[in-house]
Amino acid sequence: MAAYAFSRSLYQLAKAIGSPPYLHCLVAHIVRVLAASSALLLQIVIASSTLLLLVLISSSAIPPPIGLDNCTTTCGGVEVPYPFGLGPPRCYLPGFNLTCDESRPGRPRLLLDGGLRVVDISIANHSVTVAHTGGSVNITSRAVGPPLPAHYYMLSRRNELVLVGCNVQVMLVGSQGDHTEQIISGCASFCNDLDYNSRWLISGPGVCFGIGCCQAAISDSSKHWGAHYWQFDLNTSGVPAIGKAERDPDGVMAFVAQEGWFDRVVAVKILLSGPSPTTAGLDVPVVLDWMVPVNDDPVDGDDCSNKTASTVCRSSHSMCFWGYGRTALCMCEPGYEGNPYIMDGCQGLIIGVGVSSGAVFVVLVLIAFLIIQRLKHRSVKKLKQKFFKQNRGQLLQQLVSQRANIAERMIIPVDELAKATNNFDKARELGGGGHGTVYKGILSDLHVVAIKKSKITVQTEIDEFINEVAILSQVNHKNVVKLFGCCLETEVPLLVYEFISNGTLYHHLHVEGMSWANRLRIATEIATALAFLHSSISIPIIHRDIMSSNILLDDILTSKISDFGASRYIPVDRTGLTTRIQGTIGYLDPTYFYTSRLTYKSDVYSFGVILLELLTRKKPFLYLSPDGDGLVSHFVNLRAKKNLYHILDPQVVSEGGEEVQQVAILAASCVKLRDEDRPTMRQVELTLEGLQASKQYGKNNMIAEEFVDDNIGLSDLSTKAKPRVQELSRRYSMEQEVFMSARYPR
Repeated sequence: MAAYAFSRSLYQLAKAIGSPPYLHCLVAHIVRVLAASSALLLQIVIASSTLLLLVLISSSAIPPPIGLDNCTTTCGGVEVPYPFGLGPPRCYLPGFNLTCDESRPGRPRLLLDGGLRVVDISIANHSVTVAHTGGSVNITSRAVGPPLPAHYYMLSRRNELVLVGCNVQVMLVGSQGDHTEQIISGCASFCNDLDYNSRWLISGPGVCFGIGCCQAAISDSSKHWGAHYWQFDLNTSGVPAIGKAERDPDGVMAFVAQEGWFDRVVAVKILLSGPSPTTAGLDVPVVLDWMVPVNDDPVDGDDCSNKTASTVCRSSHSMCFWGYGRTALCMCEPGYEGNPYIMDGCQGLIIGVGVSSGAVFVVLVLIAFLIIQRLKHRSVKKLKQKFFKQNRGQLLQQLVSQRANIAERMIIPVDELAKATNNFDKARELGGGGHGTVYKGILSDLHVVAIKKSKITVQTEIDEFINEVAILSQVNHKNVVKLFGCCLETEVPLLVYEFISNGTLYHHLHVEGMSWANRLRIATEIATALAFLHSSISIPIIHRDIMSSNILLDDILTSKISDFGASRYIPVDRTGLTTRIQGTIGYLDPTYFYTSRLTYKSDVYSFGVILLELLTRKKPFLYLSPDGDGLVSHFVNLRAKKNLYHILDPQVVSEGGEEVQQVAILAASCVKLRDEDRPTMRQVELTLEGLQASKQYGKNNMIAEEFVDDNIGLSDLSTKAKPRVQELSRRYSMEQEVFMSARYPR
């Protein structure tokens, strides 16, 4: 292995002479290739190529500049790239001037306008990290975190919201400067004991499980932001009561900080000693996104106009993009790195060689390339085998071995799926959701399929995934999307389903419109499929994400339930299980949300919301009544006052007749707060089938007696709209709390 040792020496030499990072990576890659090669001749060829490459490149290894000539570019160990600068105005763009505070001997500090201490500036990420110190750590409903020094700084998504306290929920609201507020983060923290010295025993130091503290990512960059608190009362039995706090809760500390900082630095200190809203001397890093102000208004498209690009992005090989408002961002083109805001700031790999040495180099590199490709092919094959074993491929083969035709069909090679999707081309994307991206593909047997590329999952869930695939492979129901198979040769398994071409129930209902007869038939089909999944297969399945956008429709509007990415199977001797909360805002069972207890009745609640959606043609995840109630709460309130006419879809009123009243009764039963008060999916199925039969044969088939309620009442649906009575006073409903909180994982 003399050649290998020689290349290792070259790698150390490349680092010692100050060669650029891309050269280190290239030499390191060649060293790895040598380690995998057993032929001495191949090692010598590649080592010789490494030597020639090092000699040719090292002469041009000049680091790209970060600032303008004769301008200071460091202070306190922090680099200051242009458009930021120190000293005279020519060294920075207006608004990007920094101050190097040298009042403390030997401890200079880099300060942003407004006195915020700068700890890092990134040109590539267009971010500046500042240290937000002292008592300002605490956030209130009036202000959160550090004040921004200029209108072209924004709170970055690279931060997180941290809440330390007991029985309180915080919601972070932000805006882009146009006064349109939106929820950008939020979480809730609970305690079993209000004593600070004992409440942290459930949470480990540095980890927030929602007991004593919580953390949540920030979903969008914001110029202005603020916080709202809701205080819980855990002294009552049952589901906790919640109400908006009239003032900031005592003993609660909430703040915005750089992602990961709380766990790394202060979690142990704060959790063991108890929170203090004015922790003295506590430096909290906060990441701000920055953009360069321009004089031009944005035009259509992401790219800047030529005038703006030439003014702001001064380097060749740079690109210009619009920011928020009248701002712009510059980046180096692919293959280049450096500072696009200064002349010649973007630099690439430049190799100047003579004709003779160039020919030799090309031959050597070609040989090395062929060797690398061969080794890479071998490595890919081994990687496929590794993933197949890691993803429990043998277990799946055993589970379906009793039916050889299924075993042969279920496991699909990754090469066939890559060919079917043109190597997962973006043009083949059908859409994406919380569980992954879906592609359209055509298999070698000419079956048109949908291929779901799931998001990264943890290894402990692989066994459950394989069991679920084995079960679904044997599910054969006309209203459930058929699973063709899966691929286990990738890091995350791929699922292959039948392709349904006519869109979703959501699209047909809210965009194109749908007759009452089709709505009732589709509701019956969904109920039949869910009842089948709950009780008619060997191991029952809870879907956990039933909503209109997960109901596919074929060319004749036959419904098929899809997207089993969140589904869980439950042994027949159990009625539910405790699991991580997962679902969609508006459809999520509030009992499951509060208790983490997943049962069959969670699907019943989601189905009840779909019934409301079919009756009202309102979108559950967006709908808010004038009093601030969600769709479920508003429907229940109007039903209690016998004023459902005000929320029903006019087409339903004109076409549905008596059936509308009976479906409304059924929907109200499905969305009851206590899951034990809800019907089973089998009962729901029988009720809807009875309605279908009464319509078909002209019989007056009334709804099951257990769903009848003396307070039921639709207004006279045959009359014109009546004046609305005074609405109930606004109350904070459980559904509204789920609407604001369910998007944040717990």
